[in-house]
Amino acid sequence: MSIVSEATLMFAEAAEAGAVVARQRVANRAALTLLGGRLREHPPRAVSTIARGSSDHAATFAKYLIETMIGLPVTSTAPSVSSVYHAAAQAKDTLLIAISQSGRSPDLLSAVEAGRAGGAYLAAMVNQADSPLAEIADVTLPLHAGAERSVAATKSYIASLALILDLVATWCDDAGLSAALDDAPALLAQSWTMDWTPLVDGLIDAHGLYVIGRGLGLGIAQEAALKFKETCGLHAEAFSAAEVRHGPMALIGPDFPLLVFRQDDETAVGVDALVTEALGQGATVYCAGADLTGAVTLPTIAAPSAIEPMLQIQSFYRAVNSLSVARGFDPDSPPHLHKVTETI
Repeated sequence: MSIVSEATLMFAEAAEAGAVVARQRVANRAALTLLGGRLREHPPRAVSTIARGSSDHAATFAKYLIETMIGLPVTSTAPSVSSVYHAAAQAKDTLLIAISQSGRSPDLLSAVEAGRAGGAYLAAMVNQADSPLAEIADVTLPLHAGAERSVAATKSYIASLALILDLVATWCDDAGLSAALDDAPALLAQSWTMDWTPLVDGLIDAHGLYVIGRGLGLGIAQEAALKFKETCGLHAEAFSAAEVRHGPMALIGPDFPLLVFRQDDETAVGVDALVTEALGQGATVYCAGADLTGAVTLPTIAAPSAIEPMLQIQSFYRAVNSLSVARGFDPDSPPHLHKVTETI
């Protein structure tokens, strides 16, 4: 029996993202206010993130947002350092942000326990508020995404981005970013209606592509590349618009397309230059975030640059769900994958 793209769990769950963000902001307001006050009164010397999969792509977004708005260095903790190598962590005066849907993976739990033992303050962003991760955290910030049955994470990823934005807005008392988040649920609903059919039609028979972002858009590019792999059987690699010139550029040409996520900030000039260069090599370039001459424009909703990536990935989710079905896959049940991955 053929699958109808609008009937998948992935479609239904991704469509809920706006409502999830609205619910999350209300539910977490008190906890974020307390955490923001603590971080201002006792500033950490650094921030570290721990996550896997889509959650780690949200952590990439957190790195750029915190480093550009707060000015603190953000590093990604490798869970294997504690779970496999059993190395101790020196994490005094560090804010440790763990991001997880289930909060149950043994390697993640090992890493956060090592971090806390080393002096870190643990903030857990987790969808299952009764999980082991939530129980050991200093502060738990539930994603409030609700049940997500499709293997492909969608609304929980957007919930992670929204929570990171809310944390940073509260931490640095940024009224502009808070106002943008007030508008986010409605903007996510509009983003869900964007027609990215040209991307779907153009990639039905594709064998591989690059997904490009830079700065705040890099974590979105990573997430999109993962979704191409797991739901469409399509090999995709994510690169920064700067990094792609260090070797990977050699593959770009008529048979190797690019999907580019562009936000209207300081990275735009470099992204535009890459698009021009790729078009000059004969590549098909699909561009979200700008109407660039020669590229295939994917319509997006205009918004402050900090929340643009969140809106763009919402439009992408609808398109990749359709592409999955068009390529003969079931996006809810990718081969060899399970909803909860427990690594050691």
